[in-house]
Amino acid sequence: MFGGVATAEGTRRYADRQVAGLGRSPASYGLLDGLTVSSVGAGTYLGEADEITDVLYTEAVAEAVGLGINHIDTAVNYRFQRSERAIGEALRRLLGSGAIDRSEIVVATKGGYVPFDGTPPTGPGSALEFVSREFLSPGVCKASDFANQYRHCMAPGYLAHQIDRSRENLGLETIDVYYLHNVEGQIAEVGGEAFYHRLRDAFELLEQKVAEGAIARYGLATWNGFRSEPDKKDYLPLDHVLRLARNVGGDGHHFRVIQLPYNLAMTEAFGHFNQPIGEKVSTALEAASRLGVAAVASASLMQARLAEDLPDEVIAAFDVATNAQRAIQFVRSTPGVTTALVGMSQTRHVRENASLLGLPLAPESAVLGLFGE
Repeated sequence: MFGGVATAEGTRRYADRQVAGLGRSPASYGLLDGLTVSSVGAGTYLGEADEITDVLYTEAVAEAVGLGINHIDTAVNYRFQRSERAIGEALRRLLGSGAIDRSEIVVATKGGYVPFDGTPPTGPGSALEFVSREFLSPGVCKASDFANQYRHCMAPGYLAHQIDRSRENLGLETIDVYYLHNVEGQIAEVGGEAFYHRLRDAFELLEQKVAEGAIARYGLATWNGFRSEPDKKDYLPLDHVLRLARNVGGDGHHFRVIQLPYNLAMTEAFGHFNQPIGEKVSTALEAASRLGVAAVASASLMQARLAEDLPDEVIAAFDVATNAQRAIQFVRSTPGVTTALVGMSQTRHVRENASLLGLPLAPESAVLGLFGE
């Protein structure tokens, strides 16, 4: 395993080197809890669970880091742990060769979904057999800790197990950002009171892991939670989540980042007022900013569906070469977005996406002009 962790000094040095050496725009780098990160990040969600895709992701991550992208995002369940392992191989090459320093790159992963190992389960009962073998029989956690038919868990013992697995897959002693993954899916099943009790227990474990040096900070990576209406069962009020973290970790708690989908087709994070803070109701992005939490946008291309057939007003708003670049430019230029995550398993896509870092962000008026009053 590689020791060390992303630092303010190291990530700033990386960004300065990209600006000076590759002509990247200084505006293409922002702050995530004091770390300087690229406004375009490499995601690793899609793809087959096979060796060919493993190689493609390894090459894509190495290419991305060489072209100015220092924010890498994954999850233990992506491609049944294979995405983490592909990133781990890329990091071994990059760090082993001295191409970058460990302090210069931010690696984020997620835990919550049962990941399986290398391949999907096959046959009746195989998924439950995996859960029983990996978690129940060794006493990692109890059957009652799981939700969604044994597909999701955030019990402390389970999270501790998954953090160690991710560290092993990535080859890193310390994970820079660790997200609890789509926890809002448990609310309808276990009820609100039990859910927030589980979330508190999870935060206690994560604060412990920060103290041990296994992770540096944590947050929630959501799909519906921060976008939903307050009367929906999967809704998450960010101010309440932050109070819970503060109750666990005090004012020095390490809940520092949220992730949520935001793109040309899913604009709720910027355009939907659903997050109360005191007497004011804010959007999710505004709420995160006011509460001192970084916001990372997932699904920037909505799984490549926004890479073609964009409306004329979008094409006119963003002066870049391709529709994929227009969709990414919209996301990374939206006020409050720290990084626009984009799935990148092809080096040609990496080059296309990373070229945006050489451009300034689009003016705020270009983003606002696509919204109604």
